[in-house]
Amino acid sequence: MRTPLPPFLALALAAALIPPLAGCVEIAAGGAAAVTTAALEERGLKAAVNDNVIRARILDKWIDHSEEMTRKVDISVTEGRVLLTGIVPNQQMRLDAVRFAWQADGVKEIINEIQVDSSAGIGTFARDTWITTQLLSKLTFDKHVSSINYSVETVAGTVYLMGIAQDQAELNRVQNHARNLSHVRRVVTYVRLKDDPRRGKS
Repeated sequence: MRTPLPPFLALALAAALIPPLAGCVEIAAGGAAAVTTAALEERGLKAAVNDNVIRARILDKWIDHSEEMTRKVDISVTEGRVLLTGIVPNQQMRLDAVRFAWQADGVKEIINEIQVDSSAGIGTFARDTWITTQLLSKLTFDKHVSSINYSVETVAGTVYLMGIAQDQAELNRVQNHARNLSHVRRVVTYVRLKDDPRRGKS
């Protein structure tokens, strides 16, 4: 039995799917665009919504335990597979982030890439943000890449890729874009190919 979302999380999820715009007509148009975008993803509209719900449930668990955790750790969800990235100050927070994530209904797999480093500062965060922004831009403007199917997280110069690739050639292009960016130390991919038989399995 699925656990219902608290009202504030349900509203947050709706806000994520419907960007805030001025005026009812504009809000409706923005919501339609968000739904259309999700429907175009390889995973489909239903899976996209389910993944957003899973993410919201994990955040709910984390907030109840430690709001700091929600600031230190990022969540990417694709077809129930949860990738956790970020830098936390101690091993206990790393363990707790994974433990509470597993308690969220709908999670099929957790990939733990959380790093422990109490010395990481704003400079590291700024550089990682720059890398992620640059890579997303390159994927968006590459006509041979369906960028909508990828999520990107960068932690201390390591780029983590998550999503669904149309084929190996497309995935190779995405990885090469990442490797060719300044300050990238390595690229780790958890992307699955479109025809991967593991897709859709629990």
